Amino acid sequence: MTPLTLLLPGAALFFVAHVFLLFTSFGKSGYNSKKYRWSHLTLWICGILFFIAATLYAGTGESPVIDVFDTRVKQGLFLVIPLVLSAIAHTIVKLFVMPKYQGR
Repeated sequence: MTPLTLLLPGAALFFVAHVFLLFTSFGKSGYNSKKYRWSHLTLWICGILFFIAATLYAGTGESPVIDVFDTRVKQGLFLVIPLVLSAIAHTIVKLFVMPKYQGR
């Protein structure tokens, strides 16, 4: 078993946790800020794990998918995209979701 076989499923699990925490942050009982913060953190951890996998294994032939990310720019996308997604999600929640919960 290579570290790649641990990094990729680990990243996938963190992404699933992110989605679960994000959707359960908002419910009938109100807004749970702790779950919302953890949802962002799990997304960032997911990106970091994918970045590490791409940095260590791109171009080695272990995974044809990871081999696509053979430059630093492509690998850096794994760090930039989660941050951009977090910023977009935070903006959507701040502008559209939170007013609904503050009006209760």
